[in-house]
Amino acid sequence: MQYGLKILGTGGYVPPLTVSNEEFAAIADTSDEWIRSRTGIGERHFADGESSLDLAAQAAHRAMDDAGAAPEQIGVVVCATATHEYLFPSLACRVAQALGLPEQVLAFDLNAACSGFLFALHTAQCLLGERRDAYALVIGSEVLSRITDFEDRSTCILFGDGAGAVVAGLGDGGPTLFDSGAIGGTQVLSCPSGLTARNPFASVQELPQRPRIHMDGREVFRFAVDSVSASITRTLAQGGLAPGDVDWYVCHQANQRILKAVAKRLDIPLERFFCNIGHRGNTSAASIPLALDELHRSGLLRRGQRVVLSGFGGGLTYGSLYFIW
Repeated sequence: MQYGLKILGTGGYVPPLTVSNEEFAAIADTSDEWIRSRTGIGERHFADGESSLDLAAQAAHRAMDDAGAAPEQIGVVVCATATHEYLFPSLACRVAQALGLPEQVLAFDLNAACSGFLFALHTAQCLLGERRDAYALVIGSEVLSRITDFEDRSTCILFGDGAGAVVAGLGDGGPTLFDSGAIGGTQVLSCPSGLTARNPFASVQELPQRPRIHMDGREVFRFAVDSVSASITRTLAQGGLAPGDVDWYVCHQANQRILKAVAKRLDIPLERFFCNIGHRGNTSAASIPLALDELHRSGLLRRGQRVVLSGFGGGLTYGSLYFIW
């Protein structure tokens, strides 16, 4: 028997500091109306001393509580992040330690920018194999305020900080379908590492670049609508499903206009696309799990419903995952 992905619990956490559009207008040439009309964002949360570990551990703890999962039941921890404070140890290892998980847990990070949580969730499912007795803890955690260029009004208004997590296992409630892709796109959406150490033996000594997000908004918009709508269609086709057969779409919360364009292209009512970007902003790898947690806790998401998670990000990358809640 082939077992599909079963999400047993969700959790989310955002730092307390809330920054409104009006507050942004005090530091940039912008306004609440300008931001809302172009993005749908009204406010976002920024870290104020909190680390990516702080955010991730809070979200993970809430997901485990929601699932009723004990530490010894977690066999895999995958963290999707591009903003962890360390190259190593991984954020996943630090979360495992903070939560008192078993030493034998398989823990590592994955970086696919805003697509990261989707890739991490699919990877965790593959690692579980046929182990129905083990659970995976999958987390998306980002402190994007660390790499945001607050002098660029076209991008700084978009991003927020936060973390979302799920506890997942394998169940026989239905198949899991997955689609993904990656193309080059350094000039479209990128962020340098900011590494400063230089090799004294090299003849070429490149100056380090500041770790700041660069984005070509128009190209990202086009790529997002094209890739997400096509990926969703391909994913559903694997199971002989049509877009109208899905109860809920939980997509990367990058821009409300992108969600509207995808819904229109798929000929699906916008009401089936859960949206929380208005009070979260774009939280990259944390975006989808934060939205899924909010949808779950709202009571709108019911067991047996068909769900599609879909998103895109730097790489350029994209992906979609279908499962039964």
